[in-house]
Amino acid sequence: MISAVQKPINSGFTNKSETKDVLKNIDLNKKIAIVTGGYSGIGLETTKALVAAGANVIIPAKRPEIANQNLCGVVSEDNVIEMDLNNLNSVKSFTNSFKENFNTLDLLINNAGIMACPETRIENNWESQFAINHIGHFLLTNELMGIMADVKGSRFVSLSSSAHSITSILWDDIHFQKNSYDKWMAYGQSKTACSLMAIEFNSRMKDKGVEGYAVHPGGIITPLQRHLQKAEMVALGWMDEDGSPSELAKNFFKSPNQGASTTLWCATSNDLNGLGGVFCEDCNIAKRKSEVDKSLQRYFGVADWAIDTDEASKLWDITDFMIKNL
Repeated sequence: MISAVQKPINSGFTNKSETKDVLKNIDLNKKIAIVTGGYSGIGLETTKALVAAGANVIIPAKRPEIANQNLCGVVSEDNVIEMDLNNLNSVKSFTNSFKENFNTLDLLINNAGIMACPETRIENNWESQFAINHIGHFLLTNELMGIMADVKGSRFVSLSSSAHSITSILWDDIHFQKNSYDKWMAYGQSKTACSLMAIEFNSRMKDKGVEGYAVHPGGIITPLQRHLQKAEMVALGWMDEDGSPSELAKNFFKSPNQGASTTLWCATSNDLNGLGGVFCEDCNIAKRKSEVDKSLQRYFGVADWAIDTDEASKLWDITDFMIKNL
């Protein structure tokens, strides 16, 4: 089933809106936020904007030393806590530590991720993109839902991508144990999973006044592309043969600051009250793919499989089973 509210509203913002625009007159004093990957790319811009608005932002970091360098003057080193999404024990250690020090959580932003990397297996022979982008974040979210439920109006934001349109969940071979690994299929599946996590989170928490949103931040050149060669980015239409930005990139790509804006809009906008469980892009609720011009469907709109409540419930239960049967 697809939510009836999966359709654009009059948000007042555009694809080029910046963080200062969406957070204008927003007071986050005394609000507590967690931002995974909050020390690089759009995550760093998200952290800076939240702090500027008054929030106390906690950064789980695989590389605390790099995080502290990048966040110098933004948050204290005490706010940077080691956590590796690759390692579920590390995730559990982080959530236990957080709950020992904080009784509430206002904003959980699952921003970290990897993209189109070579085939890598982690514990239990899990495929790494699904494991890091989805399973690690699932455990983090599951462990923190209890204290989010204590704060009416708290919000969860899960970063997806236009790559979700590559594939739905590969139910018969999630970890590419039967078929050959394809880095783009794996990435697309993980980003569909990130969207479905927000949809099911919202279904489980909306009665408590807590809402969840999936976000496509837009096309942004950040360290996320570190595994891509120039030829691949040319083939994708992101750059010309000479390495300069393509017309597509010039027209539609964003700065990291602009890329963080939809995340922050979903995390704070009163216009979204009661509209949880939707997929957003360009500081608005996204159109469904069927409503987008065919020439642009590769980059814009949301595929039904990424917002279907039945798919979301099924994935939640399967992921929960994976974690509990380690």
